[in-house]
Amino acid sequence: MTTPIIPVVLVGAGPTGLTAATLLARYGIECLVLERWDGVYPQPRAVHLDGEIRRLLGHLGVGDEFDAISRPVLGLRLFDPSLRVLAQFDRDPEGERSGHPEANLFDQPELEAILRANLARYPVATLRGNAEVTAVTEEGACVRVDFTDRTTGRAESVRARYVLGCDGANSLVRTAVGARMRDLRFEQRWLVVDIATTADLGHWDGVHQICDPDRAATYMRIGKTRYRWEFRLRPSETADDYADIARLCPLLAPWTAGVSDADLELVRVAAYTFRAQLADRWRDGRIFLLGDAAHLTPPFIGQGMGAGLRDAANLSWKLAGVLRGELPERVLDTYETERKPHARAMIRLAKLTGAIMTQGGELGNRLRGLIAPRLHRLPGFTRMLTSGESPPLRRSGLVDASPLRRGPVGRLTPNDRLPDGRAVDEIIAGRFAIVTAVDLSPEDRARVEERGGVVLAAAPGTDLHRWLRRGRVTALVRPDGAVQRCGRNPSTLCAAQPRFAPSATPTHVAE
Repeated sequence: MTTPIIPVVLVGAGPTGLTAATLLARYGIECLVLERWDGVYPQPRAVHLDGEIRRLLGHLGVGDEFDAISRPVLGLRLFDPSLRVLAQFDRDPEGERSGHPEANLFDQPELEAILRANLARYPVATLRGNAEVTAVTEEGACVRVDFTDRTTGRAESVRARYVLGCDGANSLVRTAVGARMRDLRFEQRWLVVDIATTADLGHWDGVHQICDPDRAATYMRIGKTRYRWEFRLRPSETADDYADIARLCPLLAPWTAGVSDADLELVRVAAYTFRAQLADRWRDGRIFLLGDAAHLTPPFIGQGMGAGLRDAANLSWKLAGVLRGELPERVLDTYETERKPHARAMIRLAKLTGAIMTQGGELGNRLRGLIAPRLHRLPGFTRMLTSGESPPLRRSGLVDASPLRRGPVGRLTPNDRLPDGRAVDEIIAGRFAIVTAVDLSPEDRARVEERGGVVLAAAPGTDLHRWLRRGRVTALVRPDGAVQRCGRNPSTLCAAQPRFAPSATPTHVAE
């Protein structure tokens, strides 16, 4: 008996795998997620996502649920080793381009539970826990995935049209396709401490960064009763040196003075090695790498988890279009073309930020004391640090960016609130869109809608209209919200829009 071929098998049910599976399911694509563990990994790991990723959570249908478990961040403060404030960079908690707070703190297990419950609403998606993948082998027009049921010990296998490796830094899928991680020359050992307390520590609700080559540190409040600290470890130190509250107190004292040890519950203490790495290739035929399987980003700009969700958003609609016969298979080549340079740019920014905050010895401390208080005077520096806007995608078969005049091409469309109260994301909703400041002819409008797209007219005087004027009046926007092309001739852009059906979102899932 021939085993049926599943359109997509995803290895790993972390945030990246769950996001990719949900996006595929919204387009009606049957998928199977294989996860080694039975449930949500209980320990907190990632704690930050930006406004662009909050937009993606809204597209998944879990935006309101995420808002209920997250805290907007007021910004970033830089401190010297004596805890004197060097600089403060405020962030707008209401958001600007994204329509959401540009920095959000949360507890990863809570987010994963929300994503799992949301995925369960789609009959075409199956999440199977206690399934440890042992081999991934391409066999002509399909891929065989071998795994072991960890409950019964029984060996099983499935066949898939495509496989997405979302299985983390120690990815078996990456090993199976022969891809290798390239070291981008950054490695630091840090102690990560999570504390729960009902005591109000009374500090500013932003990220506190201690710039100190001897003991760099980060502090942030991630929930009503949850706090996170990170301390750079010295060469001879390990997590065992700080295994309980009593031994942690000297490190925590600047923030917990006056709070009894008995009022501090140690949720977790662990040592992590922060690395900067990038896989040499992200695709092998029908097999793709996403998230930490493809890249590792130091945490200084809070983009580790977000990078994986961006991978999922970039690839899923393209894969759905190919599987549904609407898009040519070659569009899958644009995934690595677009995402790899983007990931490399964010890794470099994280490395630079980490070096500025943690390196340079005593000379570095003196320079920071002189320069940091004046950084806000540099043109564009504060916006770059606080806007949350990611770099534009590079030119590809789906990003028609002129090297001389890019404008909005490759960037996300602003998520403005329109006069009727709806946001841009609510209207586009995973479709191709023509966003225009001019009137379309009835023929052009009919062509867009017949191909499954939507027309969004920007009213004069709105932020969206002003944005379009900088982008040559009309934009062709992709289902992931990125601008594919801009121009002055709307008929040309309407004709360039591919046929792509709207997402199949159940009414009870939509926000």
